[in-house]
Parts: sequence; C-alpha cells; structure tokens
Amino acid sequence: MKVQWTPITQQDAEEIAGWKYPDPYNFYDMTADEEDLELFVNPEKRSPHTYSAHVNGELIGFMTLDLSHHPTIDIGLGMHPDEAGKGKGESFVNSCLSFAAERCQAAAFTLSVATFNKRAIAVYERVGFIKKQTFMQATNGGHYEFLSMEK
Repeated sequence: MKVQWTPITQQDAEEIAGWKYPDPYNFYDMTADEEDLELFVNPEKRSPHTYSAHVNGELIGFMTLDLSHHPTIDIGLGMHPDEAGKGKGESFVNSCLSFAAERCQAAAFTLSVATFNKRAIAVYERVGFIKKQTFMQATNGGHYEFLSMEK
C-alpha cells in the first residue's frame, strides 16, 4: 500500500469525523466522545501534527503525532472503516511509522489501544510493538481499559 501523507485539511477532518465503524469498533467513532470530536474537527484545537492518509487519491486514514516526549513519538491513528479488517493494517501502520520517523526523527514510538481491540493489538505486535501496561482512561462517557505499547 503506497500511502501519501499530507497535513490534514478541514474537509478531511470533517469526513473522518463522520466515519462509522461496526460494533464493537464503533467505540472509535469520533462522535462517540464530544471532547475528542471537538479536538479533531476544530482547526484551532487540532494538533498541528495531524495528517491524512491517501491511496490513489482516496482518503483511507489519519494519524496524529504527539511530540511532547521527542525523540519518542506517541501515535494516534485510524483507518477508514471500509479499509479496516481486510489485512491492510500492517502495511498502514508501517507507513505511519516510516512517515513519522522521517518527518520527526523519531527514536521510538508509543501508542495506546483499547484492550478489547485484539485485531489492532495483533497488528501492532506484528510490526514490532511490545505490550507495556494497561491503564484506565475516561472516554466516550465511561472508563475503559487501554494498553500502552512501545516500539
């Protein structure tokens, strides 16, 4: 998968905010948490390190890089619901890591994933992430268990 990464546009942010995932992945719908939605769609609040992923001109994903612990970079990412679960995750995550490493001179990467998302955890392990610890996080109107991973 040849991904083209560009700074996210407002149009892309609004399109991504409308993505709807099937249950149980609807946990990741942007509209599931008003605060997260506002941080993503409001250009004044959105991270300047948020990027759109396009393949052949089609929006297929996004990534936000947190540089606060540079040279370790924390990654938040998502794939279009029509692309998820089709064996493309490993290629997509590798593209994220390559872009982030080149763009930000990263020495290491971290990410967090809901513990129920075994599919994503397996992808992250295949690309070299290791499980670090679980923690509870308030989101989507409740408290959920997440796993931190590092590469």
